[in-house]
Formats: sequence, C-alpha cells, structure tokens
Amino acid sequence: MALPSEKESLSYAQYLLLGADIRYEVIDGKIYNMSPSPTPRHQDVVTQLSVEFGLFLRGKKCRVFVSPIDVCLSDERDLYEVKEWVSPDLVVVCDKSRIGNKRIVGSPDLVIEVLSPSTAKNDKLIKYNRYERAGIKEYWIVDPTHKTVDVYLLDNGSYTHNGTYFKEDVISVSIFESCSIELNQIFRDEDY
Repeated sequence: MALPSEKESLSYAQYLLLGADIRYEVIDGKIYNMSPSPTPRHQDVVTQLSVEFGLFLRGKKCRVFVSPIDVCLSDERDLYEVKEWVSPDLVVVCDKSRIGNKRIVGSPDLVIEVLSPSTAKNDKLIKYNRYERAGIKEYWIVDPTHKTVDVYLLDNGSYTHNGTYFKEDVISVSIFESCSIELNQIFRDEDY
C-alpha cells in the first residue's frame, strides 16, 4: 500500500497495512507523520516518567504505557471504522477493557505529551482540544527544554489549567490518591 498524503482519509485498518515502521496519527481526519524520531532528552524524560508511574502503579489495577502505543480515542472496535488515533508519549489506563492486544481502545485516564520542536503546536493545541473532547481526565504537557510541566484537569467537560510546575516542584497526580511526582527526578542535569 502506498503511503497516504496528509489530505487523504485513512482508516486504522489501512494504517496497519502500511507496516510496523510507519507511524502516523490521525486527528479530526488529518494525518500527522510521526517522524523524525524523538531526541535523547525527550526519551529520557519519558523514561523517567514511566519509571515513577510504573513504581506507583505496581500491584494496582491501572497500567502505564509509553510510545509507541496507538490509542484509538473512540470505543469503536471495527478497525475499518476507526478514523482517529494518537500515539501519546505516555498514557495511564485504569479500565482493563480498554487495553487491547495491539492498541488502547477508548480514552485513557491520563495522557502525557513531551514537547519536541516538530510536535509542540500539535500537543498544545490540536491534541489538547482532542483530548478534552475525548474526556481524558488529566493531561500533562512536558517541556524538556525549559524543564516545566503544564497540568490540565477535566472539569465539567473542559480542561482547567491546574498549574505550571518547575524542576524543583512536586506534582500531585489528581487521578490517584497519594501519588506525587518529584520533577527533579524527571528533569535530570544531563546535557543532551
């Protein structure tokens, strides 16, 4: 199958036929190419976040997943009918029925996107709006360059800005009682 142009419509079933090395997201009918690969700094932040969430969630019903993982935001199970999916940097899913063999089906409970120059607009605007509409309870936008995290919480169907957190801060994760993330463990002093 030929690679689609960004103006074509693409179902999730067609996307799967492109091969494992091809990565796209489709949001509101628009195709977004997922290249280039993330930087070491970006991946270090994702890794540290996954360690913190993984340790907290060990033995609990919720699971943490890191990219590449496809998240089909609708509950649609027919892959030819799925017309929208994303691949967030990190997701937490607490409803086991949403965890499929090859993808997440339906909205996760928490999504984290780590900014890179090529994705900043998508993460701050396009995905923000789509995650809000999908009912994702908590959305973090992490800026590895400035070592900040913006936290958004869903309140009556709309996101409210819970705060901007810096390297010295600790974030209380709203969807979990007694879970907090120390950002000095996430934003380490390595120079990449």
